[in-house]
Amino acid sequence: MHRMSVAEYHRAGETGVLTDDVELLRGIVVTKMAKSPLHEFIILKLIKWLLSQVPEGFEVRRESPLTLRDSEPEPDISIVRGKPEDWLASHPSTAHLVIEVSVTSAAMDEGKAEIYAEAGIPEYWLVRAEERVVDVYREPTREGYRSKVTLSVRDTLRSSAIESIVFSVAEIFPANH
Repeated sequence: MHRMSVAEYHRAGETGVLTDDVELLRGIVVTKMAKSPLHEFIILKLIKWLLSQVPEGFEVRRESPLTLRDSEPEPDISIVRGKPEDWLASHPSTAHLVIEVSVTSAAMDEGKAEIYAEAGIPEYWLVRAEERVVDVYREPTREGYRSKVTLSVRDTLRSSAIESIVFSVAEIFPANH
């Protein structure tokens, strides 16, 4: 294993050296976790909600790269200001909101909080599927997020980055899981 810059990562991808199941985190190519049915269920529920609540001028992206300083994560969902034409030459370098759904990848997804904060992403949600909770990270600094709250199925999630996004946490989880 050796460190790789974002530019080297792009070249490796263009030449077919890399597979589609990897992302660059802190200069290291990491294999993404397999997606369980529960993971996909929650992603689909979230996308449905977000598409109905995200205002004009934003795009809801699924597993699409964000090009950051030393990383190119592919969050489960990112909400980015702009339109698809804006990213013809390069991936977005920030987002207003990033969401990761964790079934078996909690440690890796918790580690991404530092990467997203360093990039100045105002809000990061880590959906911990098995626990039926959402960790909401806010107030990014170069050292990480200053604020982290955990919301349960009894709570309402209100985005501070995109104020039109409001929903009950219970609505994203299966009713009898």
